[in-house]
Amino acid sequence: MATAATTASKKAKKTAKVHNYSWKGINRKGVRTAGKIKATTQTEAKLKLRKQGVSTTKLTKLSEPWFNFDSIKPMDIALVTRQLATMLSSGVPLVQSYQIVADGHDKAPMRELLASINQEIQAGVPVADSLRLHRKYFDDLYCDLVAAGELSGSLDAIFDRIATYLEKTEALKSKIKKAMLYPIAVIVVAMVVTLLLLLFVVPQFQDIFSSFGHELPAFTLFVLKISVFVQSYWTFIIGGAIAAVMLFKRAHKNSAKVRDKTDHALLKFPVIGPILHKSSVARFSRTLATTFNAGVPLLEGLDSAAGASGNAYYRNALKTVKGEVEAGLMLYVAMNSTGVFPNMLVQMVMIGEEAGAIDEMLNKVASVYEREVDDAVDGLTSLLEPIMMVVIGTLVGGLIIAMYLPIFQLGSIV
Repeated sequence: MATAATTASKKAKKTAKVHNYSWKGINRKGVRTAGKIKATTQTEAKLKLRKQGVSTTKLTKLSEPWFNFDSIKPMDIALVTRQLATMLSSGVPLVQSYQIVADGHDKAPMRELLASINQEIQAGVPVADSLRLHRKYFDDLYCDLVAAGELSGSLDAIFDRIATYLEKTEALKSKIKKAMLYPIAVIVVAMVVTLLLLLFVVPQFQDIFSSFGHELPAFTLFVLKISVFVQSYWTFIIGGAIAAVMLFKRAHKNSAKVRDKTDHALLKFPVIGPILHKSSVARFSRTLATTFNAGVPLLEGLDSAAGASGNAYYRNALKTVKGEVEAGLMLYVAMNSTGVFPNMLVQMVMIGEEAGAIDEMLNKVASVYEREVDDAVDGLTSLLEPIMMVVIGTLVGGLIIAMYLPIFQLGSIV
């Protein structure tokens, strides 16, 4: 019963959302003071302040801003982790390391975050547990690795591994975003330009054509009908597009089924699909190597790798692998039986298991696929530039030709 209660308490602590509170009070010296603190509830905030010797007179929960241009990014976490690893490896105590890194950071939210973590550590809370209070910035993988480092007494080495993992992961994510956003941005620009031409330019030609007194070319009539339709229903068109995007985002956020189908569909896209395949392989290989190197049990590492893969196709496959490994199969046999993973990865894992160096083999696989993603994205960018120019030229040029065809015909009649 006690064990069950402890487990339930830990789960509740993991899922509780951390809020910002503004407080006013009186410290041990009787001086009025004020500040901000992070906690899951008002009661927890008051307890934290009481430990600091503050008698609270006013405590207010702060609302979260809609837009925060100074928000904490994943690369900020990677940079801070790298700085902590450097400090700890140089012999600087943990509390002092957090204080130095916090004081030297440019972003106020990051300074507040590090100060809050440091307060917890000074109060005797383990580092991993203090990080779990800020799950928005530190996921299960990060916290589990830190917990393993605390148990083994090698926090400096663990922070170094985490920093390397985050740096490589974020660099890979940046490449994928570049590959996805560039064509989307160009297509959106082409659609906006076309819409503006249909709304404002084509109607001017329509007034001119009404005085010609002869039949217009079929292509011109087609464009004019599209223009009339857009002029009549442009609010519905734009509103419908925005509503469709918002509904899809909401469904994608709330429905695992929608997310899974989207992930599977993206992998089948020409050109983009192979890049996403390689990206997922690189990400889960790097994650599994990091957890294995840190001493995290293989089954827990497979859970972390499944979540880090970034795609439901590979996440489900890794969960299947975990079940088969739990049943007693070798890792490479379980991976090969799914038919999902590349042959090179399976062979490298087999060599790693036989040689007792799975983490080293997985790191090599991750590096290979990361390089392939880099090359593919660079090639995609070079390929897409002329294609996008052709698309924009066809749309805009087609509208111009449609408008000038009647003028050309009128000239030939004269």
